Amino acid sequence: MAEDAGRRSTRLLVLGAGPAQLGLLEAARAHGVWTAVCDRDPAAPGLRLADRRCIVSIEDEPAVERLAGALELDGVIAPASDRAVAVAARIAARLDLPHPLTPETAVLATSRLRRRERLAEAGVPQPRWEVVTGDEPRLELPVVVKPPDGPGRHGLTPVRDPAELPAAFAAARAASRSGAVLVEELVEGPEVTVSGFAVDGELATLAVSDAVYDESAPFGIPTAHVWPSPHAGPAAEVARRAVEALGIDHGPTHVRLRLSGGGPEVIDVAPRLGDGHDAELVEAVTGVDLDRLALAAALGEPLAPADVTGSYGERVGGAVTRFLAAAPGVLESVEAPEGLPGVVAVRIYHDPGFVFGPIRRPSDRAGALLAVGATRDEAVARAEAAAERIRFVTADAGALV
Repeated sequence: MAEDAGRRSTRLLVLGAGPAQLGLLEAARAHGVWTAVCDRDPAAPGLRLADRRCIVSIEDEPAVERLAGALELDGVIAPASDRAVAVAARIAARLDLPHPLTPETAVLATSRLRRRERLAEAGVPQPRWEVVTGDEPRLELPVVVKPPDGPGRHGLTPVRDPAELPAAFAAARAASRSGAVLVEELVEGPEVTVSGFAVDGELATLAVSDAVYDESAPFGIPTAHVWPSPHAGPAAEVARRAVEALGIDHGPTHVRLRLSGGGPEVIDVAPRLGDGHDAELVEAVTGVDLDRLALAAALGEPLAPADVTGSYGERVGGAVTRFLAAAPGVLESVEAPEGLPGVVAVRIYHDPGFVFGPIRRPSDRAGALLAVGATRDEAVARAEAAAERIRFVTADAGALV
């Protein structure tokens, strides 16, 4: 991607510098792409990989556009962040920069309500849902209450007891621009993630993995992703229908589904890289460099279906992305032994001195590892054994809330 000697390098604006963006930023550096990276948090770990650090919120569209207009860019990308996907698409359109999404498609795919409406029109399986303007949903509990017009976890609450409804409605309305509330059936079945990449309207499914939760994790934040999933066939087909219904015909796709008694139902569809280091897992199991493909799409480089063809089942028999957590407090040190069996990558997000709080969102995790094995079970066992040997030493935990 870097240009010939004597000419300037390719220049890319990256919206977001959290843990989820690290893989894309590392790929940009490896391929000689100059990056200006935006994040409102000066301690965001991805800023250390930036050629230019920009302490600005990725949701402040006017500020981001002014910055983009001054940088002589070749592209703009919002990897692994729903909040900024539409911002990136609109800015690219106004500055006449290449982008895999039109602004219209980006808005459709990132609006919870518009997405639900379009999937319903296309007959794509999804949980029952309704928009509520009053105080009581018609759907039976359990449900998920959320604002209809905003991405991310802000204002999202699972409700299993009627006594929890008032607080959930208040939180959703506080985060809603319209004042309405979106209520969705809470499907309790297994969760599956489908990572793909579309080229000229054809979606290639690259990996289907199971999301694993435990009782210590907050709602909707998995502790691991495990490949391969036994639900891969049906999940991939429903994901393909969802991506097609939303008009996402170029670039990375990330689809979450839950398995009900009737089969896979779409929980979320995002035209971006997954926020759980999905690209690294994809490369481990197929050889396809998903971060590199996302860069190419953002920069307007030509891609063909052959570019997203991998070798399935020939590299490893199982793979696990296992997330790591630290006790609340000030990080003093990290003990991460080398040579852990089957572990091909370990990511530690923060340096000593970082202050950890309780995990409320995926970016509150401390790190992640990727383990592989000859079988799914072997990869799981290796991931768990490695996670037990990686320790985050924190102090002053009792002073934090």
